[in-house]
Order: sequence, then structure tokens, then C-alpha cells
Amino acid sequence: MSFNFKNKGKFAALLAALIVSVSVTGCANTDSSSVISSSSTATADSVSTATASDESRDSEMFTDRDKEVGYDESSAITVTFSSTGATASSSDVSVSGTKVTIKSEGTYIVTGTTSDGQIIVDADSNAKIQIVLKNASVTCKSSAALYVKQADKVFVTTAKDSENTLASTGDYVQTDDNNVDAAIFAKDDITLNGEGKLTVTSEKGHGIVSKDDLKLTSGEYNITAASHALSGKDSIRIASGTYNLTSGKDGLHAENTDDTSKGFVYIEGGEFTINCKGDGIDAGTTAQLVNGTFNITSNSGSSSNSTDSASVKGIKAGGDLTISGGTYNLTCEDDGLHSNSNVTVTNGTFTISTGDDGIHADSKTSISGGTINITESYEGIEGNEIEISGGTITLKASDDGINAAGGNDESGFGGGFERDSFSSSSSSITISGGKIIIDADGDGVDSNGSLTVTGGETYVSGPTSGGDGALDYDGEATITGGIFIAAGSTQMAQNFGENSTQGSMLVNTDSCGEITIKNSNGDVLASFTPTKTYACVVISCPGITAGETYTVTSGNSSTEVEMTSLIYGSGGMGGPGGMGNGDMGNGDMNNNGMGGPGGGNMQGGPQMR
Repeated sequence: MSFNFKNKGKFAALLAALIVSVSVTGCANTDSSSVISSSSTATADSVSTATASDESRDSEMFTDRDKEVGYDESSAITVTFSSTGATASSSDVSVSGTKVTIKSEGTYIVTGTTSDGQIIVDADSNAKIQIVLKNASVTCKSSAALYVKQADKVFVTTAKDSENTLASTGDYVQTDDNNVDAAIFAKDDITLNGEGKLTVTSEKGHGIVSKDDLKLTSGEYNITAASHALSGKDSIRIASGTYNLTSGKDGLHAENTDDTSKGFVYIEGGEFTINCKGDGIDAGTTAQLVNGTFNITSNSGSSSNSTDSASVKGIKAGGDLTISGGTYNLTCEDDGLHSNSNVTVTNGTFTISTGDDGIHADSKTSISGGTINITESYEGIEGNEIEISGGTITLKASDDGINAAGGNDESGFGGGFERDSFSSSSSSITISGGKIIIDADGDGVDSNGSLTVTGGETYVSGPTSGGDGALDYDGEATITGGIFIAAGSTQMAQNFGENSTQGSMLVNTDSCGEITIKNSNGDVLASFTPTKTYACVVISCPGITAGETYTVTSGNSSTEVEMTSLIYGSGGMGGPGGMGNGDMGNGDMNNNGMGGPGGGNMQGGPQMR
């Protein structure tokens, strides 16, 4: 298929072309991974979950030309590198030794090998240029192997089944006003696509840089860079493809310090393996991920924590981070998912191991779907506001499981990382759906403000230490629906408040094993097996009403609980001696109070024997 590159309403003849082929010794691409075509990465899942809004967004992000990998070989101009120099048989290309400069709009096929050469694009600012890499290997000492100095837009296409290399070695030496610091460096828009492979190596700088929009729509890329692997000033947009990225800084980095409305990341799909010493994906503004497979390891992994100021998160956005599908395997020293604004997850499969938060938003964290497994974290899910309306969430945390913290909250920066900041002190957690299983050494569910539960299933294996509670809130906690079972220690235990419309009980028990609640007919209303020992449990589920009697079984112990009110039992702080609203000196509490030497049992929660 041929293309018209003119900005006119009528078709014009394409430029005549020369095809030159050269085979010489030099840097050869030895990558043996399979070729991925532009259409093969569109998985059945991405097709089945595509929505009208996704399609509309796709048309905004990519043109048809961005995704087109075809070209007319018979009319294309060809450039050939060899160990002795470069050749081109068109005046649209100037040649000086092993340096070639493309000066006019058209399609150019590049082939051959050079150990010290360069491709420069210096054309009219309205020119659209397609460079087809067809088994080309170009290494440039002290500058970019491909340098787009001026054009309207450049398309770099890897020919079908071809293997190509663009590399820069040594320190970058500047030859003009542009700070060239990448193996592929573009001052203007650049799109990479194709049905072949491209290996990009930068010893001292970035892999691929665009000072405008950087788009990649198909092809296979193996990028190794001392700094960022992919960097776009205005945006990074990826439609599909296979990406193996190894970087000394970020895997993907988009940032525009001159225009804060730009610097975003949009990923429609693709397969990503990212090993980086910075963030896996870092967007200066928003990041939107629609689909794809992401295997991200930031720095040395979650077994050790960074002691410097480098950000080593999995996926980070300065603005909103929105994920609507895909598979994510994140092993990060810092947060797995992070936004300085809001995090929204509507679908996707996540496995996250991190030295800090699994998911963190400075403002609101919203989860309405997907499967999230946080295998290791300091705090599992954090935000000033947290809303969970769907999905399946399993998390393990060395501190709080779910934490809504406002103001200058001291929690949420485990392992030597900087303190998390929040937008306000009006913190809240709202659970209306989904299934949540929490294993937390600190508080299981912790809100520095309010807690509202209207649905879903929440199960907590809470702390065994006295300084934390399976349920912890500073404002008001109400439950009107759903299943909520939280087991933990007694000293900081809390129950839901009196404004709840669904029954809830707080029961003391020194036990381990399965917790079951049955009504007077022997019907099991709910059950849960915590992963550790516990001293008390909060149980709320449909079917618990005032005036009825229930049997709570904990391991080998059972007790009958008569619901004299809709909320049965409330917590208190045990201590070596104390006073409260209850009896003093014998350790019992009537409602709230501090127990004496006996240890702080709760009146409303009978002790299981």
C-alpha cells in the first residue's frame, strides 16, 4: 500500500525511490524473541471488554496513519550503510561519510550496518516522513543514531520479519542548540510501528525521546538505556506491541514542565516487561491504561527499601491514574500504583508486591472491579477517600490494610520513603460492594474520619498487638448492609456505631480457627477463617436483628449472643490499671472504658471459653 504524505485534499504522486541493500559486518541484532505483528497483540479480552468510550478515546490518541505499517517499496528511496560509508541515489538525501540527512517528505528504506553512523531528518516543518528499517544496524558514537531535527511528523516502521538496531555509545557531544541525549531523539512528533524487531541501546542517555508526542502502535522493542527507556515531553501513547525495557531511571517517562496540561501516558494495549531503577511508568499529569500485560520490577524489588530520594514506584501519575483493564505484575520498592490525585480501577488483574503502599492516592482511591492481590505491602490501599464498590481484593500489610488518612498523617511511608501527602483531613472509607480479604499487622480497616459499609463482603485478619485494631475509625462508623467480619486484638477494638441499620456484634474470644455465626434455627449466616490468633471479633451481616439470639463459634469455642440492641458490644482500651465507665480493678468493661489488671474485656462482647 502506498501513501500520500502531502497536506492536501487531493492525491499526489509519491516521490520516486531507490532501494539499496548492503551487507557488511558490524553490530548485529541477536534478539531471538518472536515477531509480534500489529494485530496479534489485540487479545480476546481487549476485544470483549472494549467500550464505545475506549474506541472514542483511541481515535483521539491515534490516527489511522499511526497504526498503518504498509509502504510502497517500489517507489521508496533507499539508504544503505556499510563499513566504508553510506549511499543514497536521490538528492533528497545528502551523504557525508556514514552520516545521512533526509531533507524531503517521502518514504525511505534504510538497510545495512555501520559502527559509527547517523540518520538525521532535517526537512520542512510540514513534511511527513516514513523511515522503514529493513535489517538496519546503526550505531552512533557521541550522538543519536536517529536524530529528527525538524519535520512535521516522522514514522519509523520496522519491516516484516526484520531485525534492526539503533544505538548510541559514549558521552553525548552537542552539535547544535538541541540537547540530544538519546539513541533515538526527535524534536517533533514521532511514531514507531511495524512487524519487525528494533533493539535500542543508549550507554549514557535515554532510549527513545520525543520533545512532542511519542507514539508506538505495533512492533517489538528491546530497549536498554542508562536513563529513561521511553520519554515523551507532551505524551507517550502506546496502542500495542511488545516492549522489553531495562533502564537506569524510568521505564516510561512523560513530563512537560512548560505546560502542565501535557505530559500524559495513554496505553491501549501491549506486552511490557520493565526492569528499572526508577518508576516503571511515570506520567507528569494523567495516566490511562486500558489494557495490556505489565511485568514491572522497580529497582531491586520489594525485599529492600531505597534510602535516597529516587522514586521507585510501579505506575505513577501526577494527575489521575485510571486503569480499566489489563494484567499487572508489580514488584516495587515504593508504591505499586500511585497518584498525586485520584486512582480509579474499574477492571484488571493485579499482583502487587511492594515495600510501601500497594495502591495510593493523595485524594481518592476508587475500585469498582478487577482482581487485586497485594501479596506484600506496608499499607495495602491508601487514600484520603477510599471507595470500594466491586472487585475481588486480597491484601497483606505490615501496617494498615485499608487506610484513609487526612492532613499530615504519619502513616503510609514505611521503609524510609517520604511521607504521603493528602488533600484534606475529611477522610472516609465507603464499602458498597466487592469482596475484600485483609491480613494486616496494623489496623485492618482504618479511617481517620468516617467509615460507611452498605454492601460487599469484608473479612479482616487483624493485629495481634494491643496498639492496633481490626476496625479503627475516628469519626462515625455505620453499616447498613453487606458482610463484615473483623478479628483482632481487644485493646483498641471498636464496633459500628448506633446509627447503623444492620445488626453488629463485638465478641471477645481468645482463639484461632474458623468463625461462624448461626441464627436460632441453626442456619449459618456468615463464616470466616482468620490467618492468625485473635482476641475479639466484630460480626455484622444480613439476618442479625435486635431481640434475637445467635451462636458464635470460634475455633472450638461457642457462645450465645442475645442482641439486646442492634449494636451489641463496644470497644475499649485495656491497660495495667485504669478507669472507665465500667467496673474498675477487675478488668471488665460496661460499654466503653479502660479495664484494670484483668485486661480489658468488653461487656457487650462475652468471653468465649
